Amino acid sequence: MQTHEFNPSSAMPLERSHAGFEFDHAPNPADARLEEAKQPVIRGFIIHLERARDRMPQVERLAARLPVPSEVIEAVDGRTLTDSAVERVYRRRLQKPYYPFEMSIGEIACFLSHRKAWAAIVEQGIDAGLVFEDDVEIDDAFRAAFAAAKACLKPGSFIRFPFRMGREHGKCVLSEGGTNVIQPIRIGLGMVAQLVSRDAAIRLLEATSVFDRPVDTTVQMSWLTRVSPLAVLPGGVHEISPQLGGSTIKSDRTLAERLSREVLRPLYRAKIALRSRRFI
Repeated sequence: MQTHEFNPSSAMPLERSHAGFEFDHAPNPADARLEEAKQPVIRGFIIHLERARDRMPQVERLAARLPVPSEVIEAVDGRTLTDSAVERVYRRRLQKPYYPFEMSIGEIACFLSHRKAWAAIVEQGIDAGLVFEDDVEIDDAFRAAFAAAKACLKPGSFIRFPFRMGREHGKCVLSEGGTNVIQPIRIGLGMVAQLVSRDAAIRLLEATSVFDRPVDTTVQMSWLTRVSPLAVLPGGVHEISPQLGGSTIKSDRTLAERLSREVLRPLYRAKIALRSRRFI
């Protein structure tokens, strides 16, 4: 397992306020210390591309609002990836169902950035990491979403905070007020925010030393990763890349490429959906 592929020193601490969410404590100081000792150790990791300087104010804002101490994970820059570096980690048509498109350099860099976050969780020996991309905003619903996710946290947990509602359906494993945690029949796309346990990070690193498709579509393949993601609804998060100057990973495509994707994408998704039902 290549857990030391990335240097955790690239995770830069951020100053954060204590404006995050507080948990109730028992009135007796001894009881409070006992309760605190039972809490899992969770740290926030915000994936941020250094040259995207216009996003730094949003990174700082996000770090100040998260319910756990947070630090920056310096994203892998696709512009600096060499051909040999790409060849070490990327192979087309590696796993079935085959991914019908060639990954862009930006998608490869994004995948490697999430692997850096997973590696940091393992190397720091914490119970879980709250991994965010830097183009995310949280709303008032996130407090309940995080509390529900934390209640479901156990070894092997990977809990998503979707930014699109109505896309995922499945068995409800926890219901608290208007917040539900579900086991999706088909795992949704997007990696904007997730709570990743240390065991899940280890499994993901083991399964993805070489990969053939974007990170979110890989996470859909529970039969490969041995990780079965849950989803919190509502997730309390919003993807705001348009307000921050647009995506840092998307590349321009020709008309023929766009048309090809319109045809091949639903076919691929149908195969994933069928395999997902079999796995569940």
